[in-house]
Amino acid sequence: MYAEFYNLSGRPFQLTPDPKFYFDTRTHKKAMAYLTYGLNQGEGFIIITGDIGTGKTTLVGHLFDELDPQKFVFAKVVTTQLDADNTLRMVAGAFGIASEDLDKASILQRIEQFLHGQQKAGRRVLLIVDEVQNLPVSALEELRMLSNYQDGNVALLQCFLLGQPEFRDHLATSPDLEQLRQRVIATHHLEPMGHEEVSGYVEHRMNLVDWSGDPSFTEGAYKKIHHFSGGVPRRLNTLCSRLLLFGALEELHEIDENTVQVVIEDLEKDATPTTGPKHVSVADLGSGKGPIRSTHVKKPDVPTKMTGEAESAYELNGEFAAQDVVRRLEVLEQYVKSHDVTIKKTLDFLSHWIEEAEEHGGD
Repeated sequence: MYAEFYNLSGRPFQLTPDPKFYFDTRTHKKAMAYLTYGLNQGEGFIIITGDIGTGKTTLVGHLFDELDPQKFVFAKVVTTQLDADNTLRMVAGAFGIASEDLDKASILQRIEQFLHGQQKAGRRVLLIVDEVQNLPVSALEELRMLSNYQDGNVALLQCFLLGQPEFRDHLATSPDLEQLRQRVIATHHLEPMGHEEVSGYVEHRMNLVDWSGDPSFTEGAYKKIHHFSGGVPRRLNTLCSRLLLFGALEELHEIDENTVQVVIEDLEKDATPTTGPKHVSVADLGSGKGPIRSTHVKKPDVPTKMTGEAESAYELNGEFAAQDVVRRLEVLEQYVKSHDVTIKKTLDFLSHWIEEAEEHGGD
């Protein structure tokens, strides 16, 4: 919707990693240097860590977009809690190697044959393992064993491990990973963007979808965007996507700090938990079941000096709140019914009186 309003050729802040939107921040530039160095070494493990949303996948995707597909073949595995054997099956499947109904030895044999075949064809094989912090030590050991395959003094497989910060800590401290540590030739931890990089990031992405300066962003807007996102690309993308949508709906051609604040408040409302017994329908009150719909039941503000005993008493009373409301409704219903009878009698009397008055008037 906003793309049409602002005459953009696409969505600049989509959450799906897309290497074409890669932006060279300081931390990404340093990471790319380490990746290039590791790639030139042609062996071992290259590790990139970073918090969720810092752009690990986009970074490696950008690197591989620069590689000649005639000289490299690569595959990506996104891990869950896989054991060692299933990790091997995932690797085999990523390279298109059939492994159904095969035992571990047969899978390893097919992977080795594949690696030798690619070496003879003049291609290097690269494996990207994403979310590596999910793998147990046994699975990491299988990856290390795969990296041992060689043709003479040439390694047949090089691995890129992408993970969250806890993997870096685990690798540094676990005695079971000593052999893997010795095979790591390059590592880098991605940091969030600095404030001065946010405007460049936003405008870089906007330019890639034919941005003509509409909408414009004020310096105050950039400051608030950085403050909310913490310089994390995924959080920044989420906010900017909502900013453009809000801007289109409100027909804005400038995004200022007030606009950003409004959208931030909306995002924070979206993130507010809505579970819990906030609204109770009459039917629900009677049965104790069913969806939550109408009568609002709100806990009053507790005075700061209220003792723990008083609070406990309030919580206990709260258990009977629904029953008390039902009782009151039943009383009200009986009250209405009694008034219905009174009103009906009154209407009957008035109707009879009018008829008599008309009869006498006719005389």
